[in-house]
Amino acid sequence: MKKEKFFQDKTALITLLSACGIVAVSMGLRQTFGLFSDFFVKDLQCTVTQFGLAIGIQMLMWGMFAPIFGALADKIGGNKVTILAFVFFALGIYLLYSGPNTGIYFQINLGLLIGIGLGGTAISVQIGEVGRHFPSSTRSMAVGIVVAMASIGYFFSPLYTKFALTEYGWERTLETFLYFIVFGMFIAIFLRSVKKKDSEKNNNKKTDDQSISEALKEAFNHRGFILLTFGFFVCGFNITLVSAHIPGYIQERGFEIWTAFAILSLIGLFNVFGTLTFGYLSGRYSKKILLSILYFSRGIVLILFLVLPASTYVALGFGILYGYLWLSTIPPTSGIIAQVFGTKYSSMLYGVVFFSHQIGSFLGAYLGGYFFDQYGSYDYAFYLSIALSFFATLIHLPIDEKPLSRVVTT
Repeated sequence: MKKEKFFQDKTALITLLSACGIVAVSMGLRQTFGLFSDFFVKDLQCTVTQFGLAIGIQMLMWGMFAPIFGALADKIGGNKVTILAFVFFALGIYLLYSGPNTGIYFQINLGLLIGIGLGGTAISVQIGEVGRHFPSSTRSMAVGIVVAMASIGYFFSPLYTKFALTEYGWERTLETFLYFIVFGMFIAIFLRSVKKKDSEKNNNKKTDDQSISEALKEAFNHRGFILLTFGFFVCGFNITLVSAHIPGYIQERGFEIWTAFAILSLIGLFNVFGTLTFGYLSGRYSKKILLSILYFSRGIVLILFLVLPASTYVALGFGILYGYLWLSTIPPTSGIIAQVFGTKYSSMLYGVVFFSHQIGSFLGAYLGGYFFDQYGSYDYAFYLSIALSFFATLIHLPIDEKPLSRVVTT
């Protein structure tokens, strides 16, 4: 039996590399906002709750615009959509340091504008385009590579931000972020849409004339899609609670702030290994079982972090283990969507599921700040995150991974 090539053509390689660069920039910059919280509270007169609210709005806008940009990308191409979204991202960054940037403007800049930008630059559009260039046997691995590159951004961005904040201050640091965004806009030019005949071949599906509204109706009538949506809500709560509030939580437990930078960098580094591992496994084993294992493991790691004696080794160990589990949910989740429904509207359908992820992200960011301001501790937010992890462990088990009858494999 002839072994199937990983790259079907040069366009698939170029698109994969472009997507990797885009998400490394976008996700890397997004990962750093928690490190600015003390500066925003001090210089922009916002409370921890208001900062959490802004991050929460950002998560909601990211999720709300992911299916919108996804549907647009399915029609006109991911490169155009990505460049447009980067414009919103850049505008939010610029206004955040140049002003107006207090009160409602703080929420608009950090929350609304940057959130809209993330909707078209952070994962959904990019993995949709990449997925159409790869057959089902290698699609999850290709998606895993893209997500791994987001993790590279996660790893290096806190290191750079720590240096820049020390050397330049927070305003100048945000200004330098614009250079990264311009680079992202340039490489987005090479995010190629697949030709229709190649799309049909890589889908291994019969051509159909399904409309967007029909695709949405079909998805929402499928129990597995609803369960994936609930599961991804939990994923968003889990990771945003940590990314937004781990600097504050670490200091609450008596650690120096450098420990928070180290944790975020370790999360980025070990997420590379996690996403590649689960991208590989998703092409060979049941994706729903892998998702249940991931969420269960998140709950256990959080419990250990809370109950073990506070030490640098425990904190760094948490960064390693939670990093391995961080975005490893994306390859099996997106894989189930493409496997069950096909890839024609995969960007949009993943965007819909991702919207629930961002609702969870909003609550993770907001409730973390709310519990701290009300009770002086982040512990209650982490208790809730643990409970949700075990809830997600259970709800993935009934998902039916079989392709729909119209999705005929060859």
